[in-house]
Amino acid sequence: MTIQPEPPLIGAEALHGLLGTPGLLLVDCRHELGNPAAGSSAYAAGHVPGAIFASMDEDLAGPLRAGAGRHALPSPAAFAATLARWGFTSSSRVVAYDQGNGAYAARLWWMLRARGHRAVQVLDGGFAAWVAAGYDIDTDLPQLAPGAVPERGFDGVVSSEEVVAGLAARNITLVDARAADRFAGRNETIDPVAGHVPGAVNLPFTGNLTPAQQFLDAAQLRQRWAPLLDQPALAPIVAMCGSGITACHNLLALELAGYSGARLYAGSFSEWITDPARPVIVEDTST
Repeated sequence: MTIQPEPPLIGAEALHGLLGTPGLLLVDCRHELGNPAAGSSAYAAGHVPGAIFASMDEDLAGPLRAGAGRHALPSPAAFAATLARWGFTSSSRVVAYDQGNGAYAARLWWMLRARGHRAVQVLDGGFAAWVAAGYDIDTDLPQLAPGAVPERGFDGVVSSEEVVAGLAARNITLVDARAADRFAGRNETIDPVAGHVPGAVNLPFTGNLTPAQQFLDAAQLRQRWAPLLDQPALAPIVAMCGSGITACHNLLALELAGYSGARLYAGSFSEWITDPARPVIVEDTST
């Protein structure tokens, strides 16, 4: 039996009240782009009781390969195997969290939603909110009960070729979640080419957050996204970023704001630049 959908976000107090509930699957998604070992180290030092750890590079992304982005989606078979190892079932209520702002937890949220699982939430404010609320943490490794999970593809994924065609036909709105300086082509420290996809608009994912690194409420998110969403001829939104991770934060924010149907350019900028024939814009800041 598949359980009912859950709101995209859950607060620390509500999560605390769920601990020990049958079917609850807590997933620690802490990660640092520049230090891939940081997440597992943080998990080992202390995590929400009962949480398992998800590696961004090994569980939530596939192997590096030519022509793909830095965090290409895992194959449906590989992700099904990961979920099976976690003991995931169709009746699991999944809560994902990261260190705070939801940038990495939203990746798992989107992946599960894209394979048809609706009972998945992100802990608003992440591990930082849990600790600030004074709740216990532990270092125990939960006992997993591996099972069998059917292989399913990811819905709502857009390829590089579809982005090229969609921009040419003006039937997509490409939204880049990276910081403004990276979008402009300044201060690029991650990818070997700087700039952005021609035709993309920039709405950094950090603008979805309060100073406490929690999501703005629905009304505030609608206001933040209104200049884009209120356009009469708005083409369907496709979210991107550097490698398909923080783009999922924008997808979650859009859902909170009441916009559904946005898709993910999973390869994002790091895949776009693997083909030198694809143009890149660097903004002129000399004047």
